[in-house]
Amino acid sequence: MSALAIVARVCLVVLFPFSGLDKIVHWDTAMEQAESSPLGGARAMLIAGIIIEFTTPVCIVILWHPVIASLVLSAFCVATAILFHPFWQFPGFWSGGNAEGAAHFWDFLKNFGLVGGLLLVVAGSLAVPAPAAHHALPGAHTATQVAPKASTRHGP
Repeated sequence: MSALAIVARVCLVVLFPFSGLDKIVHWDTAMEQAESSPLGGARAMLIAGIIIEFTTPVCIVILWHPVIASLVLSAFCVATAILFHPFWQFPGFWSGGNAEGAAHFWDFLKNFGLVGGLLLVVAGSLAVPAPAAHHALPGAHTATQVAPKASTRHGP
């Protein structure tokens, strides 16, 4: 993997471990937010979120099951956007300023920006490299076509 690809992956996922750490350090605040979800199981949801935020970025950067890790983290980002940043529930979310709805709107969009980057990791990981013959000089053929196979026959 190129240095640029490593830097890109690190930049894409660097915020997640810090977010997981923030949830641990500020457990009560994180629990309040988790309890605001229409889903039940706030404690389990919070613990799962912390585990996802610590493990999937490492998997993505070191390329250990990057497709699975990227898909899990993408689903996490979508769920977080929908459950915790429902900007549409706030009047005047587009009016700007420091309105709560505006903050949710931008966080919602940022989550989907991250989803786009994570899906690019998936697409890049699933891309099938072109056969080596396509990387040869124009007019070149594969080795079996250029050099005839040596005969194993001895004698006349």
